[in-house]
Amino acid sequence: MANKFPAVATLLGTIIGAGILGIPYVIMQSGFLIGLIHLILIAGVMLIIYLYLGEISLRTTKDHQLPGYAQRYLGKKGKTIMFLALLFGVYSALLAYLIGEGNSLSFILFQTTNYSLYLGVAFWFALSILSYLGIKALKESEEVGMMLIFILIISITVLFWNKINIYNLNYNDLSRFYVPFGVILFAFLGFSAIPELKIILKKDKKEMKSSIIISIVLALIIYIIFTLVVLGTKGVSTPEIATLALGKPFILLGMLTMFAAYLALSDALIDTFSFDYKISKVKSWLLTIIPPILLLTIINLIKSASFIKILGLGGVISGGISSILILLIAKKAKRSCDRIPEYSIPYSKILTFIIIILLVIGTIFEIFNLFY
Repeated sequence: MANKFPAVATLLGTIIGAGILGIPYVIMQSGFLIGLIHLILIAGVMLIIYLYLGEISLRTTKDHQLPGYAQRYLGKKGKTIMFLALLFGVYSALLAYLIGEGNSLSFILFQTTNYSLYLGVAFWFALSILSYLGIKALKESEEVGMMLIFILIISITVLFWNKINIYNLNYNDLSRFYVPFGVILFAFLGFSAIPELKIILKKDKKEMKSSIIISIVLALIIYIIFTLVVLGTKGVSTPEIATLALGKPFILLGMLTMFAAYLALSDALIDTFSFDYKISKVKSWLLTIIPPILLLTIINLIKSASFIKILGLGGVISGGISSILILLIAKKAKRSCDRIPEYSIPYSKILTFIIIILLVIGTIFEIFNLFY
């Protein structure tokens, strides 16, 4: 039980990142009711996948990140596909965090986003140093970050609840039903934290299942409240990065969540390079921190990608492929594993098929919406 709070903090801190800042904007385009359907449906699907992944980690004696589990149960091709999906998702997330943090810092310091690139680079430099410190820094930052997130959520709810205009929540556009899918899927991605939970929980591995359930439910509640307040008060004027429209408390919320999630994802990717590809810690660290800053520089020079597009594309490609692979791994792990897990989730072919179809359809619509 002593390690349960750090475990929940790690998973919740990994899940809640830049995605929360984009949810109100995409839900604003389709309508709150449609967005609520997306939030609940995707949360349910992701809960099932997270529980399967937790079971996979408990069935496997050796510590791995996702590509390692894919190789153990699906072979080298599975490892390669999982690694590429993970890499795309992590780099997309880190890039989104740099954009969001740069914009937030620039706005809170200068009331303009003109200095976003420079402050994004400063954020990258500071977090790159912290990411080198490893899991101790990760656990400490996320425990503090999670407590502050709850304090801020409660505070902004109290402050802005009476300013919500029901009219802003009544609008719905069925022709844009799938618009929120990619960003919301991205907002629930935190698969890379599950192997870390196994390490954190140590002799309390029986708490894995409840830690996952608590984390997903809390993330869903936070997303609903955040969207309700932002969309209810701002309506059609909701910006891509929601916090920029609602003052310093909201901006601080975004900065704190991105800070914790950046550290968590960086740590997970470093472990992937180190554990599963036997690359030295320094090289793993460099492979983790260099691509995001290069991508940030490039997109600022050519101005070809927005915050929302990065979130949506990262969500459907990385989240979709990783989720499908986890479902396939879970099936294999139940037949061939190293140990009896502390919990087991029944495997349903019908449910798996439905989830895969849902992910594929959502991905097709998200890509279509990105380019048309």
